[in-house]
Amino acid sequence: MSIESLIFDLAFILLLGAVVTVLFKWLRQPVVLGYIVAGFLASPNFTYLPSVTTEENIEFWAQIGIVALLFSLGLEFSFKKLMRSGGSAVVTALIIVIGMMGVGFATGKLLHFNNINSLFLGGMLSMSSTTIIIKAFTDMGLRQQKFATLVLAVLIVEDLFAVVMMVLLSSIALNNSVEGGEMLWSISKLAFFLIIWFIVGVFMLPTILRSIRRYLNGETLLVVSMGLCLGMAVFSVYCGFSLALGAFVMGSILAGTIYAEKIEHVVEPIKNLFGSVFFISVGMMVKPDILAHYWLPILILSLVVIVGMIVFGSAGMLITGQSLRIAVRSGFSLTQIGEFAFIIATLGLSLHVLEPNIYPIVVAVSVITTFTTPYFIRLSAPACDLIERFLPERFRFLIDRYNSEGQKEEAAGHRWFIILRRHLWRTAVYTIILIAIGLCISLYAEPWIYAHCGRWSDIILVASGIAVMSPFIIALTMPVRASKHDTDGHNIPRTVLMVFRYIIAVSAIAFIVGEAFSATTAFITAMAISIVVLVVLYRYIALRLRRIENTFFDNLNERELRRSGKNNTVVSDLHLAYITIGPACPFAGERLMNSNLRKQYGVNVVSIQRDFRTIPIPNGQRRIYPGDVIGVIGTDAQIAALLPIAEAQLTAEADIVPDEVTLSSILLSFNSPLINHTPSSASIRDKYNVIVVAVNRNGEFIDSNPNLVFAPGDIVWLAGAARDISRLK
Repeated sequence: MSIESLIFDLAFILLLGAVVTVLFKWLRQPVVLGYIVAGFLASPNFTYLPSVTTEENIEFWAQIGIVALLFSLGLEFSFKKLMRSGGSAVVTALIIVIGMMGVGFATGKLLHFNNINSLFLGGMLSMSSTTIIIKAFTDMGLRQQKFATLVLAVLIVEDLFAVVMMVLLSSIALNNSVEGGEMLWSISKLAFFLIIWFIVGVFMLPTILRSIRRYLNGETLLVVSMGLCLGMAVFSVYCGFSLALGAFVMGSILAGTIYAEKIEHVVEPIKNLFGSVFFISVGMMVKPDILAHYWLPILILSLVVIVGMIVFGSAGMLITGQSLRIAVRSGFSLTQIGEFAFIIATLGLSLHVLEPNIYPIVVAVSVITTFTTPYFIRLSAPACDLIERFLPERFRFLIDRYNSEGQKEEAAGHRWFIILRRHLWRTAVYTIILIAIGLCISLYAEPWIYAHCGRWSDIILVASGIAVMSPFIIALTMPVRASKHDTDGHNIPRTVLMVFRYIIAVSAIAFIVGEAFSATTAFITAMAISIVVLVVLYRYIALRLRRIENTFFDNLNERELRRSGKNNTVVSDLHLAYITIGPACPFAGERLMNSNLRKQYGVNVVSIQRDFRTIPIPNGQRRIYPGDVIGVIGTDAQIAALLPIAEAQLTAEADIVPDEVTLSSILLSFNSPLINHTPSSASIRDKYNVIVVAVNRNGEFIDSNPNLVFAPGDIVWLAGAARDISRLK
């Protein structure tokens, strides 16, 4: 790889991307489309401009872009968001993914693609674009509406499904077949590693970051976070998965820490840089001759995406008990494909199982559906009105009845979910931990012990294995504390679950003993050791396990606990909470003495964190700005009342650049309506958002003042946006 050509290609595509994206921003179109167009212009397929010297150079940068994009998506994901998204989002996303994969596969077969290509096509068509939808909602000021909240929850779940799908598609592509056993093994392997990574990451990373927090400025936080991202990506490949999966998992783990927002902030330039290269590399795959030849499949697939997303998205929301209006508006909002379609297509090309012609077809479909997305979101409300007008009364009654019954069942289902979570999480988590320990002992510890410990190898292997497993065996068999849900009309077979956990515990011990002795010896020894461990060491280990579990859950809920202060009691019921000031906070920009925080909400501000600088015990002259993290002391009720006010967000997109203020002048004629008026009586500021700076009268400048009266021939100098001044003229 030539360093000169590598730098030349990167400079060329970035300069071209800068020009094109500025044009697209001016046209108020998604920047992603600008990157794709820039990629096409930089490719050998466009002969009117120079092209990149080596396409492999761009592929190198694009792979880094995929890792950065997935890491950033993980930072916005977090498993806590998934738990809060509820059953409606999970079921809807599952219906969309399964339905669109089926329709996409069938469409691929109709277009004469083979099985693997049709399967990849179904995967590409099943993922809506998180980036495009969020942008559309913010542009239209819809982020706070209920249907938009549900759509964003569906997108969160789809992101997770997309990562799982990439692993499954990779496994299927490598085996060149769809086998139930292979797919089940892939899913089990993925679930195993995800849970292990999640448990270890949540337990260790927040603790480590807290211990080094005094050294974490912007530079070191960037180095630490990107090091963790790339390290997990490499470890993911070592375990048989993709770089993208490891990056996504590390982002999801870090999303639960108190540094998540700062990491997003410091990583964003890297994501924007290399993410733009990835989308530019997508545009380089566009071939006009192929698009002209495959115009019919492009139109067919565009219609499949639009119609399929509306049908499956709306059906999923209706099935989960949402109203007809919310369901239809949600379905109309999901009518596009985006970044994950490109990532899945890139995966297929890298595995050499996807026909090269499919890539530009999918890119064209993405461009078409991205352009149409805002229009379909606007059409969703009229479509609801039209459906409600012509829907037979009987069907409307059935939908309303199903909706009300669904809400009751959802409440009951929520109770069942709480019960199952309490009774099954320990079984699942500690079983997987025991399996992981058993695998490590069998693959790594056992060969080393037998190579170095001589005739005592069997005893040392069993003793060390049981010593490592015993805390988790006790954790597995510890009884779950009863709650009101266990007696609230729900008979949970707790005894059966307890017996099942004991069987798993005995099996784990038997596995370790069986590595050195016979099966009979293993079973008898396992039973004896189980009794000894549970009787002798139970109380000692149980106390320490409670502390470990408390640490784990504190780390898991770190951001929420820090935000609400519920785990940071000062005295009595007073808590120290850390609240991030939102851009629409009513007291943002005010001095503390004028914010009325003490008088109106009863809280005391004890610190202000700005970027990586902390101001302890700020005085009343200190101002509060958007993005500041203020430490406040108050009761649960006081902090709960302050949170939505302080964290208020703008409904318009934050990165839209307003018109720049400019200076301009106008010459007043004899019949100007400003003659004989003052700036105040003419209401220039109120009507036109323009102020009078000065007046040039007979060659002399007169500063603006309340007593200034306009006269014919005055040259009035104005300050304001160019379009407002033009309107005044």
